[in-house]
Amino acid sequence: MAGRQGFGETDAGRVALVATELSTNILKHGNGGEILVGSYGEGKDGGIELIALDKGPGIANVAASFADGYSTAGTPGKGLGAVVRQSHFVDMASWPGNGTAVLVRLQRGQPAKGSDDTSRFGAVSVPKLGEEVCGDSWSVSAGSEETTLLVADGLGHGPDAAEAAVEAVRLFHRFKGHTAPVLLDYIHGGLRATRGAAVSVARFHPASQKIIYAGVGNIAGVIAVNGELRRMVSMPGTAGHNARKIQAFEYPFTAGLVILHSDGIASSWTLDRYPNLAARHPTLIAAVLYRDLTRQRDDATVLVAKW
Repeated sequence: MAGRQGFGETDAGRVALVATELSTNILKHGNGGEILVGSYGEGKDGGIELIALDKGPGIANVAASFADGYSTAGTPGKGLGAVVRQSHFVDMASWPGNGTAVLVRLQRGQPAKGSDDTSRFGAVSVPKLGEEVCGDSWSVSAGSEETTLLVADGLGHGPDAAEAAVEAVRLFHRFKGHTAPVLLDYIHGGLRATRGAAVSVARFHPASQKIIYAGVGNIAGVIAVNGELRRMVSMPGTAGHNARKIQAFEYPFTAGLVILHSDGIASSWTLDRYPNLAARHPTLIAAVLYRDLTRQRDDATVLVAKW
């Protein structure tokens, strides 16, 4: 993947080093887990993203764990320090008894000290085990006055589901200038030649202090403010086939999280077991929810927007 992203030998070596350190930590400290590997961004602002997830004993002092010499397993304790030195951005969440999640982003060229990432959006999208492609897709259209989010879950899984989900993203950008319900209606009409999809669209217009949400099918939209959740309403049906009623709903919102996810993620969840999770990078938030809520029998996608 580093090669496909245009990384040279030295930069690819940094990716390999970071992947090795994260894998070693999962095995030594996390009792096993998984690593997600993907790309993010485009051009000079894009790179490789590694997410290490485990459900082990967790870390009591996250800040101290980044310092060289800190270890709970009798090792030299240089692993996370090495990860930080080789990476352009690192964020970590951990809770005693509730595992650890680490997000690492690497770009071409040696990272500068104090590198940061102020992304307002992040997602995790993972295919069903054994599938080569994910039947879910997501996208964000961010303008100066409003931001629109999309998650599309192609019916079933595999290449045909992926085709429907990717087409939903194409239609989303083609018709993004329309109101949320009209946009969703265009997506519905454009998916008729595919197997169809569950689709959600959420639009935030800061001046109005409202989220406009339109969804069809078994797909979820959630507003999280100070740990309190408000679940938004999706209408029954399948975009592209039998969406009999497309309706938008308005919800007051000024700051917090907006989370869209496919039905590969369990719908009954809270943030109570994750103190201060909302302060983490949006991609890391999405990864923690994926780690604990994926049903494992379907594609799973979580998109998090943070204001």
